[in-house]
Amino acid sequence: MTDFRTDFLKLAEDIAREAGAMLLAERPAMSAVVETKSSPTDVVTALDKASEELIRARILAARPDDMILGEEGGATPGSSGVRWVVDPIDGTVNFLYGLADWAVSIAVEVDGEIVAGVVNVVPRGEVFTAALGEGAWLGGSRLACNRDVPLSRALVATGFGYSPERRAVQGEVLAAVLPRVRDIRRGGSCATDLCSVAAGRVDAYYERGVNYWDWAAAGLVAAESGARIGGLRGKAPNTELTLCAGPGLFEDLHGLLAPLDPERDA
Repeated sequence: MTDFRTDFLKLAEDIAREAGAMLLAERPAMSAVVETKSSPTDVVTALDKASEELIRARILAARPDDMILGEEGGATPGSSGVRWVVDPIDGTVNFLYGLADWAVSIAVEVDGEIVAGVVNVVPRGEVFTAALGEGAWLGGSRLACNRDVPLSRALVATGFGYSPERRAVQGEVLAAVLPRVRDIRRGGSCATDLCSVAAGRVDAYYERGVNYWDWAAAGLVAAESGARIGGLRGKAPNTELTLCAGPGLFEDLHGLLAPLDPERDA
């Protein structure tokens, strides 16, 4: 691996681990939130912001000229040609309820191309890493997505939006997909779901409404595991629809989804 990718990956991993440890230590039990009469949403928002502030501070201390795009703090300008893409907690509802599928996600772009990504699935103690052209890893194990899976035997992860209108459409799409696949899983974290594709824990993933910071790091992990990630009809992954699966299955799932018009909200 070239030196700059090694350096970016190590820094991203160190920061993702530190932020994850802070979140794990600070996350209150739901009963404690109720007892203090705080809004559960307020608690998550405060820790989301605290996580991103920690991540931003560590990045800028090490690389003060870099740009940062974060879910909470928006875009910070820079002059180096390097941009960090940060999701301080992906899977905030899981985080709130004490479920295991939430993650700290950090990706690094150089001149607009993602070259390194780290997804720290904190409660599971799993840190997924990838560098462009160097494979995807979980600890010391190299990851490879499942290949040659027929659509009828595919375990497919997905997720749902927040608005009732979008959920209604997503329910319609799901109703058409479910009879054609092995089963559906709803984990609640885009980053974790994409890493699950990379690790062979699910065969495919699709979702409408995910943002760039949700999939920037995990998308590289999935791609470096051999999976294909994209949108509909040749588009790059995007907020309208992001789809990920191994070769062959990607095309088959795309062929199932496209006529269902899953990018609509009504």
